[in-house]
Parts: sequence; C-alpha cells; structure tokens
Amino acid sequence: MMLGMDLRISFITLAVADLSRSLAFYADVLELPASGIVGTEFHDDISGADGTIVFLTPEGCPTIGLYERHNLARDAAVAEDSRSRTEFSLGIALPSREAVDALLAKVAQSGGTVTPSCHDRPWGVYSGYFTDPDGHLWEAVWSHSDTTNPAAANH
Repeated sequence: MMLGMDLRISFITLAVADLSRSLAFYADVLELPASGIVGTEFHDDISGADGTIVFLTPEGCPTIGLYERHNLARDAAVAEDSRSRTEFSLGIALPSREAVDALLAKVAQSGGTVTPSCHDRPWGVYSGYFTDPDGHLWEAVWSHSDTTNPAAANH
C-alpha cells in the first residue's frame, strides 16, 4: 500500500495555554461540539505528559484536539518553543458575507482578536482573519458564487 493513496487528515491538535479558556472559546464562540475536558486520569510516565485534552468534533471535519502546550511538547519529545502564528491558518467556510461579519463580531466580543483584514479578495471570496485566545490564526470565508458580484467577476 502506498501511504499517500489513502492518507486523510483525521485530527488536528492545537497547543493551548489554558484548556478551560480554550474550551469556552471553541464551544461558546465557534459553537463546535466539544467533549469537555477529558483524560485527566492519564499520565505518561515515559514522556511526562498528562492526557488531559478537549476534543472538538465539527460535523464532516477532522476532530480538533486542544492540548496544553507543555503536554504536547512533552508527548512529542520536542522543546516547547514559540513559533510564528503565520505558519498555518485554519479556515471556516460560511454561507454568507453577513455570517462572516457576525462570526468576527462574536469573536471580538469573546476573547479572540480580529485582524483588520476583512474584505473582498480579488480571487472571489469575502474573508477576515481572527485568532483564538492562544494566537492560532483562523480565516472566516464566504465564497462568491454569484457572477454578478464584482469580486467573483474579477476572479
């Protein structure tokens, strides 16, 4: 079997500073189904990592794990460091321009940071970026499908 033939991303783990704060942000602001904080009874004597984690299970998407930064570093046996938040972003497709604006307004009121970047992109989307309380970069996107829209016509 060639590994790449059937390879699918099954889960994404985000390193966070505070599980309770991150759970509240993702469950309350982004309204993602969440497990709550689980795995508190687990400790890995080899790596030193605790198993305490939150699982978010958006329908039709990979599971997202929220794992305390120090535990992720221990579990992976790597040094805890501060990487740039622009190494990647996660995207949320939304049904309308108004839904993008509403989500960004909710994020701004709930502990996230909205960047001043929300606008029509020349490639046919309306989008804006925000960060969660740990600085992970997200993009809220509405794709123009109406060719009468100037942004879609320029794409």
